[in-house]
Amino acid sequence: MRIAVLDNDRSQADLICQVLTGAGHACQAFDSGKDMLGMLKKDSFDMLILDWHVDDLSGAQILRSAKEKLPAHTPMMFVTGNSGEDDIVAGIGAGADDYMIKPLRRGELLARVQALLRRAYPSQNGAEQLQFGQYVFETRPGRLLMDGAVIDVTHKEFYLALLFFRNIGRPLSRAYIHEAVWIRETALPSRTMDTHVSRVRNKLQLRPENGFRLVPVYSYGYRLEKMGA
Repeated sequence: MRIAVLDNDRSQADLICQVLTGAGHACQAFDSGKDMLGMLKKDSFDMLILDWHVDDLSGAQILRSAKEKLPAHTPMMFVTGNSGEDDIVAGIGAGADDYMIKPLRRGELLARVQALLRRAYPSQNGAEQLQFGQYVFETRPGRLLMDGAVIDVTHKEFYLALLFFRNIGRPLSRAYIHEAVWIRETALPSRTMDTHVSRVRNKLQLRPENGFRLVPVYSYGYRLEKMGA
């Protein structure tokens, strides 16, 4: 999953990202609330972890603005150095899903993050078979079927297709797709992603008559649309 971390203290943000990347997640750190909210206008994240006290905006302002820019189910957790009740009540009241008090403990941090992600994205945790209309994704062997017939796809094509189906109707930026599918391949030629998207569209026959359409989003990325939705 792709997680944004906001903290004035760069060492604290780096610690959180170290724990999360060690568990297989992609993490991007910010030290300014305005910078993080600006990025949310251009890109998507699956979860937010934010320091309740940053210099430029209040925790409540950041939470409210982030909720306007992200899907309603996106989990948000805040951290605070204050064990008093005021911060905790304010954070939960502003819509946070959970909180932690500094200093953070690595094991507890990861456990709380994983619990929030499991609750927010139940279909992505341990499911061996996911079905979207006539398409069935068998995640353990990495096999894809359409109307019961196996589609010959590569490993990358399988996970690219699954990423689109898990985010039907949601525009996905090229950066988000890159990090989710190509993970450690930092220098990815632009045409490589476009070619894979084209293959997925053709192999899965993602055309309106089959109920789905995979379309480019100008200067942003791609979106899978369910016809009639």
